[in-house]
Amino acid sequence: MTSECYFCMFLLIGTKVICDSLEDHVSGAGITCPLGYFPCGNITKCLPQQLHCNGEDDCGNRADEENCEDYNGWSLQFDKHYTKDKYNKMKSLYASQTKTPECLAGAVPAECTCQRLEIFCDAAKLCAVPSVSSNITIMSLQRNLLRKLSADTFKKYQDLKYLYLQNNKIRAVSERAFKGLFNLTKLYLSNNKITILKPGVFADLHRLEWLEMMNNSVAHLPDKPLCRYMPRLNWLDLEGNHIHHVRNVTFISCNTLTVLVLRENKISSLSENSFSFLQMLDELDLASNKIESLPPYIFKDLKELSQLNLSYNPIKKIQIDQFDFLIKLKSLGLEGIEIANIQRRMFRPLRNLSHIYFKKFQYCGYAPHVRSCKPNTDGISSLENLLASIIQRVFVWVVSAITCFGNIFVICMRPYIRSENKLHAISIMSLCCADCLMGIYLFVIGAFDLKYRGEYNKHAQLWMDSIHCQLLGSLAILSTEVSVLLLTYLTLEKCICIVYPFRCLKPRKCRTISILILIWIIGFAVAFIPLSNKEFFRNYYGTNGVCFPLHSEQAESAGSQIYSVVIFLGVNLAAFIIIVFSYGTMFYSVHQTAITATEIKNHVKKEMILAKRFFFIVFTDALCWIPIFVLKLLSLLRVEIPGTITSWVVIFILPINSALNPLLYTLTTRPFKEMIHQVWYNYRQRRSKKDKSGQKTYGPSFIWVEMWPVHEMTPKVMKPMLCTDSSDASVTSQSTRIN
Repeated sequence: MTSECYFCMFLLIGTKVICDSLEDHVSGAGITCPLGYFPCGNITKCLPQQLHCNGEDDCGNRADEENCEDYNGWSLQFDKHYTKDKYNKMKSLYASQTKTPECLAGAVPAECTCQRLEIFCDAAKLCAVPSVSSNITIMSLQRNLLRKLSADTFKKYQDLKYLYLQNNKIRAVSERAFKGLFNLTKLYLSNNKITILKPGVFADLHRLEWLEMMNNSVAHLPDKPLCRYMPRLNWLDLEGNHIHHVRNVTFISCNTLTVLVLRENKISSLSENSFSFLQMLDELDLASNKIESLPPYIFKDLKELSQLNLSYNPIKKIQIDQFDFLIKLKSLGLEGIEIANIQRRMFRPLRNLSHIYFKKFQYCGYAPHVRSCKPNTDGISSLENLLASIIQRVFVWVVSAITCFGNIFVICMRPYIRSENKLHAISIMSLCCADCLMGIYLFVIGAFDLKYRGEYNKHAQLWMDSIHCQLLGSLAILSTEVSVLLLTYLTLEKCICIVYPFRCLKPRKCRTISILILIWIIGFAVAFIPLSNKEFFRNYYGTNGVCFPLHSEQAESAGSQIYSVVIFLGVNLAAFIIIVFSYGTMFYSVHQTAITATEIKNHVKKEMILAKRFFFIVFTDALCWIPIFVLKLLSLLRVEIPGTITSWVVIFILPINSALNPLLYTLTTRPFKEMIHQVWYNYRQRRSKKDKSGQKTYGPSFIWVEMWPVHEMTPKVMKPMLCTDSSDASVTSQSTRIN
């Protein structure tokens, strides 16, 4: 019996251990959630990152509404270390309400105010530190005209705890300027013009906890340990200076430092042991510097670090195990950094990470266990869908259908309108082919949006790097460039006919076809050159989910940026200016013409009718291209452009010209109207005769109507004309309209 009892106890203990280990494994396996999802406290339920902090209890236990705000780092330290100060101030304020505060500092300058042992001389236009009682505890000299701090200026204020010197014009600080301030705990020197910190300037500040020197001109930190005489320093803010290097010796004695802000300096290099002695550090901010590489294991000793900001540095590569030792890290800023070697392995050890900030929302898929990942969209795509907005997802199909159907209809109907000049019809059909490519481009974008619906973030980076995206972007550029060049050619041809009517020669088939072929060759070259050299252009078409190289932000490579500027602000802008100038010249020439010959007047009149039609084509072209020119110009000026604007440009603005051209080219022309009218007339005649006699009617077809017999043409129409065109015949048919 005894052995059986022992066996049962052993079995129970073993079962309990196994269950506990399995429970621990399950509770710690939050990283098994799919890409772009986070766990609701356990692995039984995973939610998309977009549902984090959306105001609704999606988890059921409100786990998705926790840690919404990033209160890590300095804000947490502020509450932790300075709550006592706030309490004392509240207590002092309560006492002042019950009893009138009196000045205990003796005589003070008229420009200053005094309350007990606190002196406030803010914005008093003082050029020197005033002399007041030596027992004061707070002195505020903000927004004055102080230019230097001489030796022993504050020597007699040995009870001073808070010294405010912000927003002055201080350039020089004597090595003995703060001599005697043994009880000072907070020193504010922000927004001055200090250029150098002498080694012994803080020699007597043994109790200093807070040092703020934001927005000065300090280029070099002391060669000796900065905290040598400040063993209690807790908060150091050097933002907005000109610091170039951080040496190993700089923070060697800052053992109690919890917040270190070095953002917006000119730091280009860091030593391997720059932060090794900051074992109590809670926040490290190195954003907006010039750091190109991080030494291996530079953060290995920062065991207490909860917030790290490396954003907007030209860092080209991050080691896979760079963050392995930051076991308590809760917030990581990597905005503005193109991480070429990004992997899930980089962020897997960061089990406590709750907020992460990337340059691209696609990177969020590499940190799926992090609840708050920003950005979760680029304005075009989201974590779930290639097209983030439901409006975009619907209208991409609508615009695609209108563009494809309209242009295909024009291509099919053009051969039946026999009254038009064949060369002109060929040019218009070529333009319709180019515009139809834009519809195909939008159709494919819509198809891939359906393919990746609900899980786009799993495929985002692969999609933008794929050959499909590259070819699709090339197709869009081919369509836009050929369309622009064809419009320019047609406009110039019409301008020559109107401005120089006697010199205009009828276009020959060989010349017209040669020009059309040349335009298409140029379009293909412009579209496919970026695919020929990956090193120079990088991922030219894969900067967004719709694969259109608008580059509203600074491109990853100089080659892409230069090429984009040459196309959009060079070729296309020049073509647009030529078109506008040509139409201005046409209208001015006709207005100034004083020819009385009937034939010339009729010729000019017919040309003007066609010119007006092309004017509306150019107007739609302006609606299409002017926003793109403006966006490109703003991007060169480094103006931040939301990604949402790019999506509206690609889906709604860019296809305007392609969608409306069929309406302007064919559906509103006189030959098309007469063709439709004749078809309807013949249909009604057949119906009428069939009802009367039941016999089949052989009425003239619309082709015959467009080919009016010679004896029905008026002499005016039969006279020879200069520079005939396809639409000219439709104009001359006014005297033979169908009854």
